[in-house]
Amino acid sequence: MKDRVLITGASGFVGYHLIIECLAKGLDVYAAVRATSQLEHLKSLPITFVQLDFMDVAALTTSLTDGQYAYIIHAAGVTKAESAAAYTRVNADYTQHLCAAVVASGLRLKKFVLLSSLAALGPAVGVDSIGEDAVPRPVTLYGRSKLLGEQYAQAFTDLPLIVLRPTAVYGPRDRDIFILLKTLTHGVEPYIGRQEQKLSFIYVTDLASITVASLFSAVHRGSYNVADGHVYNRYALCDFAKQILKRSTLRIHLPLGVVRALAFVQEKMAAFRGAAATLNRDKIAELTAANWSCSIARLQADMGFAPRFNLEQGLGQTLRWYKENNWL
Repeated sequence: MKDRVLITGASGFVGYHLIIECLAKGLDVYAAVRATSQLEHLKSLPITFVQLDFMDVAALTTSLTDGQYAYIIHAAGVTKAESAAAYTRVNADYTQHLCAAVVASGLRLKKFVLLSSLAALGPAVGVDSIGEDAVPRPVTLYGRSKLLGEQYAQAFTDLPLIVLRPTAVYGPRDRDIFILLKTLTHGVEPYIGRQEQKLSFIYVTDLASITVASLFSAVHRGSYNVADGHVYNRYALCDFAKQILKRSTLRIHLPLGVVRALAFVQEKMAAFRGAAATLNRDKIAELTAANWSCSIARLQADMGFAPRFNLEQGLGQTLRWYKENNWL
């Protein structure tokens, strides 16, 4: 009988790739989705859909008891929200409630993997790169909510908990970096200000691979940064993409004040619609931070992490998928 794995946030960009990797490793996949989730891309896969009420610990406990899962990958979360409370509810409270339900259910989990974010630690300050034991200094509401989610989960000391903090994730089905890549095809390459930056990235299949590998690892508690091990300047992503696409662009450096004004307008328009703004003043602090390079030494030592794709290789795969699926 196959071990069951519950994947929350399963209908999302990363969730899809986690499902594919879990199936490849012979796991019986239970995909937690919302009633409003778009599921067309998952319906052909041999998985079971479940719906969870993350605000009701008793209902969660019943669902987990019924499911008898061996593993949980908690990937549900929001990267855009209309308020600090909305970020906290999904990225922190949901995590706390799920952990509490695991304990209450009596499940003997082999592993609980929490997909957090490098944003929970914040950018490097006064050092070469962000280490796993760095003092957390998140610069956004999103980062603070992810850090709180980690702290809630870590308070359950008997949980076999692995926290993974991926840096900027890209790959097939991603819609965030896709916006920038789409802009390039129109001949425009925008930046905020002119300051130098150190950036890190992780290709989504490498993230999915190490996430699932961590389920079977000898590690039972620990926190790890996840990146491809390289450091890139602020122009690298666009430079590689332009080479692959064989495109030239007009490179534009927008003054920070102008971008903040644009973000303010977007926030007001989004609030009128009852939605979250794609660009907001909070996000600008993350986009303009000088150093997002991070160490993955601990992940390499403890789990033998060896990313298969650097940024150029991963972008090649990503852009090919976008073209084949008529996104570009």
